[in-house]
Amino acid sequence: MRKTRVWITLSCCLFAVAIAALAQAVRKPGLYETTSNMIWLQSPMPAGMTMPGMGPQTTQVCLTQAWIDKYGAPVPSTKGDCQIVNVALKPTGMTADMVCTGRMPGKATIESSWPDGITAKGKVHFLGAMQMGPNSKPIEWTIDSTSVYKGADCGSVKPLVIPAN
Repeated sequence: MRKTRVWITLSCCLFAVAIAALAQAVRKPGLYETTSNMIWLQSPMPAGMTMPGMGPQTTQVCLTQAWIDKYGAPVPSTKGDCQIVNVALKPTGMTADMVCTGRMPGKATIESSWPDGITAKGKVHFLGAMQMGPNSKPIEWTIDSTSVYKGADCGSVKPLVIPAN
């Protein structure tokens, strides 16, 4: 009777570990094609003028294993005065903040989820200001994106560099 209990307990534990392992979507390093759409909720431009970055845009990014280990999926470029902070990785997603200073101070929330190992859906919502001459104008925008794994070979696309924050 005692051996039966041990085997039942051991079987339940192994089953739970197998389910947990399957629930974690394994992200693959390599080439991803990202389609993003930026929507300006509050533009610093006068009425009738269009801000750049409107409409869907498709780019290719190369993710290394180190990038996947740190962020899980493509995140916004942090060139200039922005840093990605408070990264919280989960088995099938991540959240983070992007904090910007300089000519465009503000904060963004970043969310990404990957239900499988080849697709990621992301959203970035930024609220801040833009320096325009001596004046500062409030801005707010959202970017929705979808990234799809294309293969292990990045070809001529250089890998994203992990920012030194």
